[in-house]
Amino acid sequence: MSIDRKLPLWGGLECTFNRVNDVYFDQFEFGGHYRRLDDLDRIAALGIRTLRYPVIWERHDSTAPNADEAWRLTDERLARLRSLGVRPILGLVHHGSGPPSVRMTEQNFSDGLEKFARIVAERYPWVDAYTPVNEPLTTARFAALYGHWHPHLKNDRSFVQAFLQECRAVVLAMRAIRKVRPDAELIQTEDLGQTHSTQKLEYQKNFENERRWATFDLLCGRLDSSHPIWEFLLSVGADESDLKWFLNHRCPPDVLGINYYVTSERWLDHRLSRYPLQSHGGNGNDRYADVEAVRVSEAELAGPETLLHQAWRRFSQPLAITEAHLGCTRDEQLRWMNDVWDGAERARDSGVDVQAVTAWSLLGSFDWDSLVTRRQGHYEPGAFDVRRDPPRATATAKFLTDLSQGRRSSHPVLDEPGWWRRPERIMFPQPGRRVDFRASSKPILVTGATGTLGRAFSRLCEIRGLSYRATRRSELDIADALSVKDALKKWRPWAVVNAAGYVRVDDAEYDVDRCRRENTTGPAVLAEVCADHDVAFVTFSSDLVFDGLAGRPYLEDDVASPLSAYGRSKAEAEKAVFERFSKALVIRTSAFFGPWDEHNFVYQVVRTLRGGKVFVAPQDVVVTPSYVPDLCNATLDLLIDGEHGVWHVANPDPVTWYDFAREAAQHAGLDCAAVEGRPASAFEWCAARPRYSALGTGRGLLHARLSNSLERCFRESTGWVGV
Repeated sequence: MSIDRKLPLWGGLECTFNRVNDVYFDQFEFGGHYRRLDDLDRIAALGIRTLRYPVIWERHDSTAPNADEAWRLTDERLARLRSLGVRPILGLVHHGSGPPSVRMTEQNFSDGLEKFARIVAERYPWVDAYTPVNEPLTTARFAALYGHWHPHLKNDRSFVQAFLQECRAVVLAMRAIRKVRPDAELIQTEDLGQTHSTQKLEYQKNFENERRWATFDLLCGRLDSSHPIWEFLLSVGADESDLKWFLNHRCPPDVLGINYYVTSERWLDHRLSRYPLQSHGGNGNDRYADVEAVRVSEAELAGPETLLHQAWRRFSQPLAITEAHLGCTRDEQLRWMNDVWDGAERARDSGVDVQAVTAWSLLGSFDWDSLVTRRQGHYEPGAFDVRRDPPRATATAKFLTDLSQGRRSSHPVLDEPGWWRRPERIMFPQPGRRVDFRASSKPILVTGATGTLGRAFSRLCEIRGLSYRATRRSELDIADALSVKDALKKWRPWAVVNAAGYVRVDDAEYDVDRCRRENTTGPAVLAEVCADHDVAFVTFSSDLVFDGLAGRPYLEDDVASPLSAYGRSKAEAEKAVFERFSKALVIRTSAFFGPWDEHNFVYQVVRTLRGGKVFVAPQDVVVTPSYVPDLCNATLDLLIDGEHGVWHVANPDPVTWYDFAREAAQHAGLDCAAVEGRPASAFEWCAARPRYSALGTGRGLLHARLSNSLERCFRESTGWVGV
């Protein structure tokens, strides 16, 4: 293969189809790709011309339910890729264990995949690149050594049997494919990190650092009797004839695909007391903790550039980063991709044959926080966010488009290092510390530093490594244009988050002028000055802009009809902001609660019930409470994505205040019977309130469900809700 002058960008879709007991987890089903053919048009529009794409054995096997429909969908999608000029790299098994009729530790797995591969090749003879089995070593570890996935085995013998059958399946599948397409290329992937350790465990480190190459060594015919893990394989039950089979059936990859994640590099430590119990394990000789090396102060990470050099020295074969993804906030995703790309370019410039970097998980991924062992709906966006239909392009999509066209992104969040490069990454032996990034030349300017939102944004900017400057009214009067202009000149922000405002709904009926100044005039002035200086701007509105007569969750384009002075101040602010700055972002939200301060409804419930008193709440007023960390994180993501217009950010579960109080009490382990419901008319409110102000969304759900938010609120609290 020749090396292009410009490093190519490949793409990939998270397509795991794994089995846990008798439950199958299908990423394409979770993300809705089966319903959206035009996902492929969006991907092609990024400038991607090579795409890792699955034809999953388990779905297409003749014994699978709806196999005919699976083939129809695949025919349609591969035809679209072909028409778009996108070269597919077809994957046949992706962290799977095959159809129910086979067992990955037995020969019927590899024989079965050989037959399936021939069917695929004959059906799509124009396809010239394959990954028959994704990450054989990693999958064998997770399924047959750690027991996470089917067949849920936990011993060395089963692990080796599964690994050898998966690699044998690669060889046989490529043999079958090349009978149809002789020039078909094998793009073989493997998660390739590096193990680090204390001196006492150096022998285990050395073993694991040899084992990580086993997939490539086996396929290249390098794993013979002189190999460092040969004796280990025999000692745990591998048959010598099975190992020698690979020496006689060499199938060297055309491209070695390196998958690298922030968790790929590990740290082994015999000092167990330093680490949580769930990290403890051993090898039969020594007990030790196994944790992410990035979290340990003593570990020096190799990183993608070093790993590429290691692979090149060992194999002298073309290489590619075949998965680059980070399940994290948008800013950290951009930084991770930027770091991987830079490492690959540096390796390439020094003579390593790096064929491409693959932006993985373009449509995001589901439930990888539990290693896809539980269906909880935990979603990590990628270049596109599939929580709306059609999927919404994120800042990552723009970043990838720039890369595909030979440009480098200038997004301000790239001015700061990713968390894996910051001091707070360290958890062992001492807790991480936060760093104040406010001295950056391009911060986010946060108004209302002392309020609930202002403090939350400051906290999350620190956690996310986003440069910020939080201002009090003495530093910045949002309703004074000269004050705003001076602030922008002084701090030169790339974005302004207006977290200031008047929040006392009942007092606003008698304090109309002040409420209007803080809630209407201030945002309007900020919007106008930001527009003049080309600075991104976001401000907050409320569910109280609605009258509640719709009787169903309000969407972003519903007409405002407020009942109170506070509601009118917010509705007028929305109009004034967009008149001055059409690209402004307005977040409507509702009923804050969170773990970091006492000024919220959940705290009031807990304090009252723990004091032995009855908590009284309206039983006929419906809202959609907003968890402050989710609200602020979603807002920062939208800001980084360059979104504008009105967005509703609230949990998707309409609930009465009474039911909200009962659910909070339940999560706190308190007596729900001590919560009393009364009609709204029993409360002496000065301001009229809508009876139904639940917020829905037509733009994409960005907030977790209420039960999940409450669970995290009690877990993450600073003490006031601790149970």
